[in-house]
Amino acid sequence: MRVALVVSTYHDFVTSRLEAGARSALREAGLADADIVTVAVPGAYELAQAASRLAITDDWHGIVCLGCLIRGETPHFDFIAQAAAQGILRVAQD
Repeated sequence: MRVALVVSTYHDFVTSRLEAGARSALREAGLADADIVTVAVPGAYELAQAASRLAITDDWHGIVCLGCLIRGETPHFDFIAQAAAQGILRVAQD
């Protein structure tokens, strides 16, 4: 099996730990390090586009999207969270 981890570099103090945990869980499930590839994207908004491009290659048995949004005082969080969730959902359905 080959698994791609699509990881947002924004808030990497969180996402780097999410990536490490995902890698650890995949290794515990029997995957070799060579079968786990990380694809970095700038932020949560870009997760779906990268996942979509990976999915159409049929090179992957699984694609895991890892990002972090921190709620602030503006509606920015809500816009990005909704767009990221809808985009990832659309890729999963396709």
